[in-house]
Amino acid sequence: MEQRYQVIIVGGGPVGVALAVDLGLHGISCGLVERYLTPQQIPKGQNLTQRSMEHFYFWGIADELRAARLLPKGYPIGGITAYGDLMSDHWYSPVGRESVRSYYLQDNERLPQYRTEEVLRARLTGISNVTTNFGWSAETIEQDDNGVRVTIAEEGGSGSQVLNAEYVVGCDGARSAVRESLGIDRGGSDFDQRMVLAVFKSKELHEGLKRFPERTTYRALHPDLKGYWRFFGRIDVGEGFFFHAPVPKDTTPENYDFQALLQIAAGFPFSCEFDHVGFWDLRVAVASTYRQGRAFIAGDAAHSHPPYGAFGLNSGLEDIRNLGWKLAAALEGWGGDPLLDSYSEERRPIFVQTGEDGIAARIEADGDFLERYSPERDRGKFVEAWKQLEVTDGSRSGSYEPHYEGSSVVLGAPDATCGIHGRHSLEAQPGHHLTPVP
Repeated sequence: MEQRYQVIIVGGGPVGVALAVDLGLHGISCGLVERYLTPQQIPKGQNLTQRSMEHFYFWGIADELRAARLLPKGYPIGGITAYGDLMSDHWYSPVGRESVRSYYLQDNERLPQYRTEEVLRARLTGISNVTTNFGWSAETIEQDDNGVRVTIAEEGGSGSQVLNAEYVVGCDGARSAVRESLGIDRGGSDFDQRMVLAVFKSKELHEGLKRFPERTTYRALHPDLKGYWRFFGRIDVGEGFFFHAPVPKDTTPENYDFQALLQIAAGFPFSCEFDHVGFWDLRVAVASTYRQGRAFIAGDAAHSHPPYGAFGLNSGLEDIRNLGWKLAAALEGWGGDPLLDSYSEERRPIFVQTGEDGIAARIEADGDFLERYSPERDRGKFVEAWKQLEVTDGSRSGSYEPHYEGSSVVLGAPDATCGIHGRHSLEAQPGHHLTPVP
């Protein structure tokens, strides 16, 4: 059986489904392929930025997304940074992105990625020009001057289909079949560090963290970790938590005492019940290009990185918002090939700088701080440096303003370049975000 669409989307996680919503609302016919029947119940990708929430607003589901949060309505979603462990006397609550709230139409939001996926999937049901194939995987991806051809197979079954389209977009994760079929290579940084993700329940930890009222994330900087974090996050305001931390390279679920690690990070003993223990390697990888002919890649297929700073899901949503209208323009006949080229030209430098300045530089700076300052060696110098670290944290967050100055389709200074550091403004700046009016 063969089907024809204007765009085929391989990968139906939040990025792929969001692209289907975006294109569908532009009137573009799409075939979406996703191997999982339902979203995976792992609480990653929790933080949605103000910019991401603007996208959900324009897709008509900002209210539905906020209603899907597991935290109580109106519950603050800030965090704290502590020295050593969470019971330390040395801690602060970073200002974060609230300092630039006036430049965005929406507040940020916090909920597990699987709840975000559920809201996006529900939005698709009202868009008739999008066909979903949940429980199917892409087997082959081919392209020529006339279009693309994707053969898909039913997971756990014998079904097979051939999908044809003008374009294909791979939103199929770090091990992207679309990227690999195109032969697009990746480069980046490997920090040579194994990390654990533990999901667990603990009423005792919930009680112990009441010293930080109305906070949802808790980051501990310890001298032994050389700039890496031990990080707790709330899934709900109760007993649900997740935890990230560096562990030895040979760690498995069977050979390591994770409860002891949690207690060391928290700074007090508590009991817990584990729901999930998994691992990931701390590395940053970016594809050499996000486009090859009629094929594009977005989200983790184009760039992958550790869950530091909530860059993953939010970067993927920015990718598809950049690409969606450009594909629609090309298919409607008013956007040419240079416009499609500008997708990779604009989005790739953003991620490269995010990896270098937002992740690698942050790890290095934290490691340098821990090496230079210690309350045991010189309490006075440590306290002053700790205060400055809080200021630096706030300014770092406020200066993050991705923009497309220097893009070939943006009128601006000839020597400008796309990047992540900019000046928030309510005035129009070529290539920059302009605050929408509801």
